[in-house]
Amino acid sequence: MTDARGSARQEGERPARYAPGTPCWVSLMVHGLQATQEFYRALFGWEFRPGPQQLGPYVRALLDGREVAGMGVLPPDLHLPVAWTPYFASADADRTAEAVRCCGGTIGVGPLDTSDAGRLAIGSDPSGAVFGIWQAAAHTGTAVTEVPGTPAWNELITFESARTAKFYEMVFGYDEEPVVSVDLDYVTLRLDGRPVAGVYGAGSAVPRDRGPHWTTYFTVADLDDAVELVVHLGGQVLKPPREGDHGRTAAVADPEGARFSLLQQSS
Repeated sequence: MTDARGSARQEGERPARYAPGTPCWVSLMVHGLQATQEFYRALFGWEFRPGPQQLGPYVRALLDGREVAGMGVLPPDLHLPVAWTPYFASADADRTAEAVRCCGGTIGVGPLDTSDAGRLAIGSDPSGAVFGIWQAAAHTGTAVTEVPGTPAWNELITFESARTAKFYEMVFGYDEEPVVSVDLDYVTLRLDGRPVAGVYGAGSAVPRDRGPHWTTYFTVADLDDAVELVVHLGGQVLKPPREGDHGRTAAVADPEGARFSLLQQSS
């Protein structure tokens, strides 16, 4: 998250159904599901219950009984990174997947039905960043935000913002708000005037071992305590806490190397 991010706060529970193009879910694919559950249980207070098993063992994370994220075992035949992946709402996953292909992206998984929960596809943009598409049925997505332990924001780290932002605009119908600055290459993606995601052009600072990728920010009550807990639980700090216009943030990774960020929002 950069200081260019717009406020995306939505207090309390989410609407019954997300508008197409809105980030509606985040999911983590890992090798050791049980150990990963224990890490996030201790960090965010999540509990878990089984979810759709079409791609293998999968659980949904709950906070006070409400679904906030998903977590599954990375299938050995899928060449996907151990990473948090945002899913964007779609009224028609097949049509959105075709738009991804037409705009220069690729679809690696699906579209496929996940029991009665909905229909999904997993794709990548032209720079290689992986994201998901979700057509909701029984499962509409993240049920609560703006409390500690819930997703707060999704930001794409890529080589340069303009061309990549155009891809997402063509696929999901976003408007963009570029930052006019010689020091910052950043575009905020907007939907009906609301900021929904960010695209940060990092140039040569994009991690060589990871490439362009989406980063999910999770809200925490106390950033310093959360960072200390990440390290205690076997994770690592990638960028130490720093101040921003919308709160304090830190970039971290879990024990399997999945990157994410923590956000203590300004009061």
